[in-house]
Amino acid sequence: MDKPRLTPGPDHPITVSPNPSRVTVAVGDRTLVDTTRAQVLQESSYPAVQYVPREDADMSLLEPTDTHTYCPYKGEASYFSIRTDDGLLEDAVWSYETPYDAVPEIAGHLAFYPDKVRITER
Repeated sequence: MDKPRLTPGPDHPITVSPNPSRVTVAVGDRTLVDTTRAQVLQESSYPAVQYVPREDADMSLLEPTDTHTYCPYKGEASYFSIRTDDGLLEDAVWSYETPYDAVPEIAGHLAFYPDKVRITER
């Protein structure tokens, strides 16, 4: 069965814009991301999400998982767990490998669950 594919609009707006701040993502005392190239995705009334380029992330600490979710506005997301000294933070990171046309800016970017990592903007 085909999955529904929706276009953002007045009832469900989505914007993506460059973040002018420096964004870091850390777990404990380990920095996973340090970038000045984050994209901020604001979807409807949800909290804004920082999408950071993979090139600015320490990918050696991320392990792909079998988890996938679907958003009718953005497409299919794949997930990563973060390897830490204390174990694995399961499905703490997601990415849209081939996002829908409404959000091409997030292709090749990662997003982190803020309750699993420390995200800082400066």
